Amino acid sequence: MKTFEELYRDLLERKVSLEEPLPDGYDPYHLDCLLHPEKYAPVLPVSTCEQCAYDRACQNSCIFDAIERDASGKLWINPSLCVGCEACIEACKDHHIVAGKDVLPAMKAVREAKGPVYMMIAPAFLGQFGEDVTPGKLRTAFKALGFTGMVEVALFADILTLKEALEFDSHVKQKGDYQLTSCCCPVWIAMIRKSYHELMPHVPGAVSPMIACGRMIKRIHPDALTVFAGPCLAKKKEAKEPDIDDAVDYVLTFQEVRDIFEVADIHPAELTDEWKEHASKAGRLYARTGGVSQAVSEMAEQLQPDRKIQVCSEQANGTRECMEMIQRIKENQTEANFFEGMGCIGGCVGGPKAIVEKEESRKRVDIYSDEALFQTPLENPYVLKILEELGFETVEELLEEDSLLTRDFH
Repeated sequence: MKTFEELYRDLLERKVSLEEPLPDGYDPYHLDCLLHPEKYAPVLPVSTCEQCAYDRACQNSCIFDAIERDASGKLWINPSLCVGCEACIEACKDHHIVAGKDVLPAMKAVREAKGPVYMMIAPAFLGQFGEDVTPGKLRTAFKALGFTGMVEVALFADILTLKEALEFDSHVKQKGDYQLTSCCCPVWIAMIRKSYHELMPHVPGAVSPMIACGRMIKRIHPDALTVFAGPCLAKKKEAKEPDIDDAVDYVLTFQEVRDIFEVADIHPAELTDEWKEHASKAGRLYARTGGVSQAVSEMAEQLQPDRKIQVCSEQANGTRECMEMIQRIKENQTEANFFEGMGCIGGCVGGPKAIVEKEESRKRVDIYSDEALFQTPLENPYVLKILEELGFETVEELLEEDSLLTRDFH
């Protein structure tokens, strides 16, 4: 019988046609997972565990308690609880669990779209599709696939930087006050919501740059189809959360995008460079640990250079460090007042579906950030243009807006 990966490759390369009866040798459950990923968790059990030699390592690795027993005693992954952190995939040495894939329904929707179709690319994209693939060449590659255009999510990280800096000014008034950043990592936020919910008052209700990007595109183009691509499997779950599921239609990983380029015989490095400069250094830095803290710190200082309490940040890499940092907060063992948690070591550049090794990716992100024409969101004319198009007369109105950039964590 074909494995899940073999069936995926067959369908992707059109070795079989969905209009004709499928050949023998595949699991109908696998086919349903590939055609209807919205029904399942971001990670999938693709083979049965007759007897676990690793003492239920998958279940023990899940800090979200998403792996449960069904009525027959078999383990299954609860889609409502699974965040997509991939800890269970790493823990299962027998490879019974794999990452879900959204390529087939996403590309079908792109082909059949009646309105504009936008690829929203995560800030960690530099170098992921080849050393010589510039942002402009990647934009051309997506247009060759049928997308109307490519939007760098870093531009919307710029806007969220403004919001986070304003939130800091609003909430951190004296020593002992602090803020847990909310605008980047879904694993970090899910961990706080599940295990440390008493700290939620310190989390501003800001959406992620991905959600902000999708919502703003749909505000300007109501009939648009939005597809996000990044190194993170957890973004698939984030896009489905009830209070923000209006923003992003499909989420693909960088590895899935690479698969699409391969079967479509598209070589981004050989294409023309459709150059556009939109994001500032601040938004581009979101791709790696410390980037959010640096961006918000510099933005807060630019907004209020004489403020007595400036941003003093602390960062954590990976879920273990995040939990340790939260424990220090609860025990008053830190002087920081702005805390940035990243579910992956290195931040988004260390995401499980990145193609390039995280240290190399971080270097490329830093170079790309240093090359930005604008240093902060306030210096970025595209940020001001978008805010104007959306009806904001001042940046301070970002705190008052409750439909585009704010979410309900309840």
